[in-house]
Amino acid sequence: MSQTLSLVGDPEADRILTEHPFALLAGMLLDQQIPMEVAFDGPRKIAERLGSVEPDRIAATDPEEFVAVCSTPPAVHRFPRSMGQRVHDLAAAVVRDWDGDAATIWTRDDPDGTEVLRRLRALPGFGDQKARIFLALLGKQRGLRAPGWREAAGDYGRDGVHMSIADVTGPESLQQVRAYKKEKKAAAKAARA
Repeated sequence: MSQTLSLVGDPEADRILTEHPFALLAGMLLDQQIPMEVAFDGPRKIAERLGSVEPDRIAATDPEEFVAVCSTPPAVHRFPRSMGQRVHDLAAAVVRDWDGDAATIWTRDDPDGTEVLRRLRALPGFGDQKARIFLALLGKQRGLRAPGWREAAGDYGRDGVHMSIADVTGPESLQQVRAYKKEKKAAAKAARA
């Protein structure tokens, strides 16, 4: 693995994301309809409340109990019930399909970028865009060396862009990504008008 992540700006949250591949995967799953740093802080909240952010522990927890863990204020997500269930489903899939080790999704049998993307898309809650962003995050910040990962990640894999969480390395780049997203949202709104 490469450097310590700085996605949240909280040392403990960033440590958990750096040290636990499933935490990073769960943070990506939670990254919708809330600020990026709030989404990626979700795994820290889960770890503090459940005592673990490992997929086997989450999957073994009764789904209703896990949703309650996610709903406790401050909630893990703005939609704690549905997103808590999605994290639980993701954990169950990692346990069932990847022997409980999220990192094997991108390391087992030395996959190329296209295969890693295919594996990510097959996960519950991961559509094409989310899978491409996560692939770019792995390549840019976690040392993924799968051949062709940049091409498979599309525009998110390019160097020198500030398009997604894959490009966040601290407060300044977080603001650059926010500005990009705001600009893109304004352009989409203008196109609809």
